[in-house]
Amino acid sequence: MVILFDQYHLPEDVYETIFATNQQRIVAKVLINSMKQKGGEMNKTEMSFFATKLHDGELVTEIDTPEYKGKKVKLSYNKRQFYDRILTPMKTMGMIDYDMYKKTYKVSDAFYREILKIGLMWQQEVRSPVSEYKVKKN
Repeated sequence: MVILFDQYHLPEDVYETIFATNQQRIVAKVLINSMKQKGGEMNKTEMSFFATKLHDGELVTEIDTPEYKGKKVKLSYNKRQFYDRILTPMKTMGMIDYDMYKKTYKVSDAFYREILKIGLMWQQEVRSPVSEYKVKKN
């Protein structure tokens, strides 16, 4: 996954920076909120149940977008796409951690640490001396 953002128009919502579509943002936010309601952790069965309810269009929730504020809505999202486009990217970026031994998903702050590392890498690049790369002239 590639995160592209405009430093002059950085959204207030982190999900808008990470996910391309509004539907992905909503599903990711609902997932994190569901995990927080369970103490920040879900086991594999609970995650599968969440994905199945989403796939069947049976997940009823309130979302904070202005047009739906205060209303209960049914969300629908393909189960395979949920794993491919929501859960897996959130795991690889460090937003969600998966414990293979306990078979649990947990909300993680590793994403924060990785973003800091990226900032430090850029700082080192800016401060590094001119490299030996030369453009060949014809």
